[in-house]
Amino acid sequence: MAKEEKTIGANLLLVVEDDPGLQKQMKWSFDGLEVVIAGDREAALAAIRRYEPAVVTLDLGLPPDADGASEGLATLEQILALAPGTKVIVVSGNQDRANAVKAVAVGAYDFYHKPIEPETLRLIVNRALHVHQLEAENRVLQQHQVGALNGVITGSSAMQKVCRTVEKVAPVDATALLLGDSGTGKELLARALHDLSPRARQRFVAINCAAIPENLLESELFGYEKGAFTGASKQTKGKIEYADHGTLFLDEIGDLPFSLQAKLLRFLQERVVERLGGRDEIPVDVRVVCATHQDLRRLIEAGRFREDLFYRISEISISIPPLREREGDSLLLAHAFLEKFSHQYGKTLKGFTSDACVAIERHTWPGNVREMENCLKRAVIMSEDSRLSVQDLGLTISAEEPMPLNLRQAREIAEREAVSKALARVGGNIAKAAELLGVSRPTLYDLLGRHDLGPK
Repeated sequence: MAKEEKTIGANLLLVVEDDPGLQKQMKWSFDGLEVVIAGDREAALAAIRRYEPAVVTLDLGLPPDADGASEGLATLEQILALAPGTKVIVVSGNQDRANAVKAVAVGAYDFYHKPIEPETLRLIVNRALHVHQLEAENRVLQQHQVGALNGVITGSSAMQKVCRTVEKVAPVDATALLLGDSGTGKELLARALHDLSPRARQRFVAINCAAIPENLLESELFGYEKGAFTGASKQTKGKIEYADHGTLFLDEIGDLPFSLQAKLLRFLQERVVERLGGRDEIPVDVRVVCATHQDLRRLIEAGRFREDLFYRISEISISIPPLREREGDSLLLAHAFLEKFSHQYGKTLKGFTSDACVAIERHTWPGNVREMENCLKRAVIMSEDSRLSVQDLGLTISAEEPMPLNLRQAREIAEREAVSKALARVGGNIAKAAELLGVSRPTLYDLLGRHDLGPK
């Protein structure tokens, strides 16, 4: 029985309200949810322990302080202490805005002013359920991460496919090329290739080909002998030699100067290096992983990248999708970064406001995971409330209305749009529109009336 009750909790709403009339109104307003009623603090806390509800609506005016807010605020604090992940929506009177804001500062998810408007309150509750579900999924994903890909948080099928490819490729010594926009996590996956390989106990050496001036990059890669050039006061190993028996990661390989590409190609073919100013061939056993955000085939066509080098470094190519194409990952990553930086900077943040969740989902994140990480770090440092808002994140919400989570509302919106498009396509001809929609004319007339699309 206890197992069934906990299962119900994921889709259960607890209404904490002492007015019998409002209790009934709230119960029939949420016909798609399992609703439990509690009339006071004791009953509310008992229901929290028994059902573990995802969302709670809490009237601040509970007995014995029905005209004040002390009992409601005390109940809120105890609910959050028992179940920190529960989304509590405070319901208060129009004259009690100060206490509602105080409740949000304590940790309430949102607040709503009486009188009750079922449609509006349903929207708030459905958003809270959605956020609660995403947070639960994020916790499950974190608990079941593959150890070798530690740090890769994703629920996206495209990104999971990339992770499986990394797992297959890692044990072999084939040269791998990681392709993806800046900030998508190419170095993270390169380290995963190393950590999963037989070379995991050896060095992982990374060098950014775009960050080092051309006149220094050759000596940085291949090393130099004493006296090879002015300032070369001692013999120095290069990055390639330093990575012997381990993994060499060449980031932004597309920016490797053309003059060095032939020398790198010779190393990949012969697996020997010559230091600047030296004549000895030094054998090096190293796994090479490259990465770039550029289109190497276009660089080849433009004469800026050697075609033979491209084929040598791309024995296995792995394309990493941008964050905007990883369905559901933006909120998963946002919650992960929130938890990370809250702990790092000693903050007690409890999540995001509903508007912030919408903004995170809609933002295209052109800078990908790196942009999100910086955004969340700044927001956590500057935050003053218990939940991060749109303003904290520095994001905006477009005028486009979000698709409602309530299935009935979603169906109505889709139905209205289909009827409108059909009428527009046939110039308002009812018979042709009915034929196009695959319904009878009486049915179409009913739809026109239901959605207020008839002639004015």
